[in-house]
Amino acid sequence: MQVGCQQNPVLAGSASLAALGALVLYFAEPAGYGKYLQSLMPVGTRLPARAAWFLQELPSFVVPAGILAQQPCCLFHTPGTVLLGLFCAHYFHRTFIYSLLTRGRAFPVVFLFRGFIFCLGNGFLQGYYLIYCAEYPYEWYTDMRFSLGVFLFILGMGINIHSDCILRQLRKPGETTYRIPQGGLFTYVSGANFLGEITEWIGYALATWSLPGFAFAFFSLCFLGLRAFHHHRFYLQMFEDYPKSRKALIPFIF
Repeated sequence: MQVGCQQNPVLAGSASLAALGALVLYFAEPAGYGKYLQSLMPVGTRLPARAAWFLQELPSFVVPAGILAQQPCCLFHTPGTVLLGLFCAHYFHRTFIYSLLTRGRAFPVVFLFRGFIFCLGNGFLQGYYLIYCAEYPYEWYTDMRFSLGVFLFILGMGINIHSDCILRQLRKPGETTYRIPQGGLFTYVSGANFLGEITEWIGYALATWSLPGFAFAFFSLCFLGLRAFHHHRFYLQMFEDYPKSRKALIPFIF
């Protein structure tokens, strides 16, 4: 059954994403997980990193994938379903591959809950818009915005996965020692993994040419960009020999 598009929820959801991004910049403190985890937090409020990341990212895959699964087979080759498929591909990796390979620290349940709610809402917003609201002609496949956007999405995903691999190899299982990441885009920036993911969502926004897409890209730029800045500051404070030419997020610039 085809559900009609309700523009007001889409506008409200997009505005909420953009507002969240602005709030992230306003309250510019490191998120309380990973290397910024407060050691005084009771152990009972944490989950192992693999379980926490899996649970947090799961709705970002399940919700849009469920929306896709309800579509008639004839619609699976429309631009909207292809673009939502790219969104699902990212979160399939984050849910079922990244979360099972990560060697991060235990994760506070409060941040897991916040992340779960965000992923649930954003997954629904992106899926609902692309399937029930967006109207792309078949000529959209040859539009420069689609082509460049998909290229940036795939490029960013590759950078993100490669950078995560470099970070995992810095430690042996069970180790908590911090080391300076080397290779790939880490040669130029401290937040290579974040740069990759930001590039993905900028590409997604361009390819979808949608308000929800641009709102999510803006939120990602604010949240992950700030995370990259905090990582850069952390490395500079911890390592006296940290490369001075390395920037936080954008090679040679910032």
